[in-house]
Amino acid sequence: MAAGPGGALPAPAPDQSTLRSEEWNPWEVDEKNEQRHRFKTSLQILNKPTKGKTDFRVQIWGKAAIGLYLWEHIFEGSLDPADVTAQWREGNTIVGRTHYSFITGPGVVPGYFSVDVNNVVLILNGREKAKVFYATQWLLYAQNLVQTRQLQHLAVVLLGSEQCSNEWISRFLRKNGGSVELLFLVYDSPWVNDVDVFQWPLGVATYRNFPVVEASWSMLHNERPYLCNFLGTVYENSSRQALMNILKQDGNDKLCWVSAREQWQPQETNESLKSYQDALLQSDLTLCPAGVNTECYRIYEACSYGSVPVVEDVMTAGSCGNTSAHHSAPLQLLKSVDAPFIFIKSWKELPAILEKEKTIILQEKIQRRKMLLHWYQNFKTELKMRFTNILESSFLMNNKG
Repeated sequence: MAAGPGGALPAPAPDQSTLRSEEWNPWEVDEKNEQRHRFKTSLQILNKPTKGKTDFRVQIWGKAAIGLYLWEHIFEGSLDPADVTAQWREGNTIVGRTHYSFITGPGVVPGYFSVDVNNVVLILNGREKAKVFYATQWLLYAQNLVQTRQLQHLAVVLLGSEQCSNEWISRFLRKNGGSVELLFLVYDSPWVNDVDVFQWPLGVATYRNFPVVEASWSMLHNERPYLCNFLGTVYENSSRQALMNILKQDGNDKLCWVSAREQWQPQETNESLKSYQDALLQSDLTLCPAGVNTECYRIYEACSYGSVPVVEDVMTAGSCGNTSAHHSAPLQLLKSVDAPFIFIKSWKELPAILEKEKTIILQEKIQRRKMLLHWYQNFKTELKMRFTNILESSFLMNNKG
């Protein structure tokens, strides 16, 4: 495990994820059964008693906000100190035979902490130009550690471009002569092959301090006063504008919690975050219009509160679906694991959905909430197991080679 930072550190570049838009994420539908089998097999393997033996150690360097989704939401790990503004935060957990340590914070700077582990997962933001420059410095540093035999194995979890323009990282992949053996990539990318490139979910907006949500009795059982909610930015001539118009036409905007703004705001205030969480908690449905990418944080945030996502299932501009093999794009990952969402191709379908919603009795809604929350918990557990299985299979196998 890496030691904490020693001595006075130079002021590092701030690592506040200024993610410009709100959107996101996704496996192949044809491989659904095979993947389910793999998941079940890996669950069985990883859940076998290990008699306290953890002979495989992996350190995760969290240099992007999506690292907190992986650690706190998927791995259910804690961080010390709890203060999100701390310079250096760390945590440990064990999954199967693997001991994970996690470090994050502005104090985690290349060359300013000791590296005495063999296996590293580097979590990076590659969504925009400035972030790519920063991520490249980390990859050059990690690649040098591999080349000088200070590290044996390197994997990357990358918040990719919303248009899937991730060519910049290609030279770092093992198959192209680089040191990155495994790439876990956010958004529907043609690169995903389930061999060395895997899809990873966008998750919730941890950069806006969206919390780990514990299900409560009232969350499951209370009548929710709103049919649906949409709190977000409405861009001119976008499907979001069409959504707002459709809501107003039928007067459903009075039955839904709707708060639209014209300009995107990167940071939440305590009040705006509380208002957003209340909207999720008090609505049966959460409307999830596409942004720059179809996948958005809102999908996962709605799941956290048992509010069914109504997802605009359309392919956005860019190269995310540019392959015949990816006929199920967008949102392949979610579709492959039977996400219990409402997928629509046009917001013109919404009035009929809301009319049907008005006829559903509370008992049915309670069962639906339970199913959604159970699915979401299972989704995260399977991701954790699959991630661990992939690392063990690749890194341990390559040790023998």
